[in-house]
Amino acid sequence: MSDDTDDAAGPRHRRVTSHPTPGPLNSLQYWTDAKPVWRVTLNYLLVWVARVAPFFRWKNWALRRLGVTVGSGVSWGLEATPDVFWPELITLGDDVIVGYDSVLLCHEFLQEEYRTGEVVLEDRAMIGAKAVILPGVTVGEDAQVAANSLVTRDVPPGTTVAGVPARPMSSAEFEDGDGDSDNDD
Repeated sequence: MSDDTDDAAGPRHRRVTSHPTPGPLNSLQYWTDAKPVWRVTLNYLLVWVARVAPFFRWKNWALRRLGVTVGSGVSWGLEATPDVFWPELITLGDDVIVGYDSVLLCHEFLQEEYRTGEVVLEDRAMIGAKAVILPGVTVGEDAQVAANSLVTRDVPPGTTVAGVPARPMSSAEFEDGDGDSDNDD
């Protein structure tokens, strides 16, 4: 699945907003034009709390202070990282699990522009350890993202995806249990 292929909601690039930058430098050089330094500093401190706090109540408190929409029963894993610049674009539905060291990005800094987009994890979505979710992506209700996956497009409800880029897993991969579709016989 490439980003150019339409899915039910269209490619994620249709759901991100482009912001041109004013000069010849890469867009990250202009981050202070996009967000106030004080806000990103405060966000950084709250992200740190969300990453290392030992209790879900503390993690969810920090996420809410960042502007993340947090449903009930959210489990935010150790070292998981919300977007530091635009955390208010993240929505976590009820009973969502975000695994250890995962990253939810709501921005992309490019050479001549930066892009922002919402990340939505619907009810009971599960994000495996060290997965990365890009801006403009929705992970549907009861969907699962395997560990170490890069999610570049929407994940339909009830679907399990894995890989870089993440793709739906086949029933044969579920039976193997290791995601390797080659015959081992």
